[in-house]
Amino acid sequence: MGKFERYLSLWIALGIGAGVLLGSIVPGVFSRLAAIEYAHVNLIVAVLIWLMIYPMMIQIDFRSLKDVGSKPKGLVLTLVVNWLIKPFSMALLGWLFFHWVFVDWVDPQSANEYIAGMILLGAAPCTAMVFIWSQLTKGDPNYTLVQVSINDIIMVFAFAPITALLLGVSNIQVPWETLLLSVGLYVLLPLVAGMITRQKLDRADDHQRLDAFVASLKPWSIIGLLATVVLLFGFQAETILQQPSVIVLIAIPLLIQTYGIFALTYIAAKRLKLSHSIAAPACMIATSNFFELAVAVAISLFGLHSGAALATVVGVLVEVPVMLSLVWLLNRNRDSFS
Repeated sequence: MGKFERYLSLWIALGIGAGVLLGSIVPGVFSRLAAIEYAHVNLIVAVLIWLMIYPMMIQIDFRSLKDVGSKPKGLVLTLVVNWLIKPFSMALLGWLFFHWVFVDWVDPQSANEYIAGMILLGAAPCTAMVFIWSQLTKGDPNYTLVQVSINDIIMVFAFAPITALLLGVSNIQVPWETLLLSVGLYVLLPLVAGMITRQKLDRADDHQRLDAFVASLKPWSIIGLLATVVLLFGFQAETILQQPSVIVLIAIPLLIQTYGIFALTYIAAKRLKLSHSIAAPACMIATSNFFELAVAVAISLFGLHSGAALATVVGVLVEVPVMLSLVWLLNRNRDSFS
């Protein structure tokens, strides 16, 4: 494990601090950066997210799908939680907290936007960071690859309909064109680009050229992640500094959702008698979110300074330390699995 992965929480924290500081010192710069967009898609954020996603997509080997039938329980568990439970529990928690528990502290429009951001997080199962979480828990890398591959295929077709359904239920009108454009731009295109790149570089099937190329992209992927964090928190610096309580309000249901989904998946993995190498990545992929996609879609649909974008950014703030705590918990209880 490299220094970046080992101290991931520190780098994210520094990026958050730098973003808030710069956003408060030079807000005009961030306003100009926010204006660089096309069809409601911020081009700078799009490039940075591509820098993060593309290297991960190259590592997906769709030939691994042939091994799906060998250990189906872990995969079925992940898919059920990701697509039949998690999006709906996130929407329910958002609606419960912002239309009932926090109704006296948040205006209705902001409440709807926060719920929308939470829905976007809940409907996007993690793709990029799963490989890191799996590595930290000593999960089976090939099985993780199968899970990510199948989730990405499902995401291409299911993310937009599920998101539109839940946003509609929450009385939030969303243009289908923008939603489908975002899915194509941030999921389908990088997935296809990664597939073509892998096919061209790995014709000898020895992974040497492929691994060398992925290694050469790693610094750019790191830059993309940290620059995205700085940019997003810079865009939201004014809100964060003026209304820090809003961050806490958004974080509460996100924390309940994260730990709740983890507990559900963890208990189910125990009942299914999965080995630790299968259960650990299943728990992590079910719990974590594809925040890069959620942030990008929130910005595309609602704008850079919207409550939806803020909610997805808070998702970034919450996810890394929480996931690291879950890594510790899984590793500590390694011997309790079959």
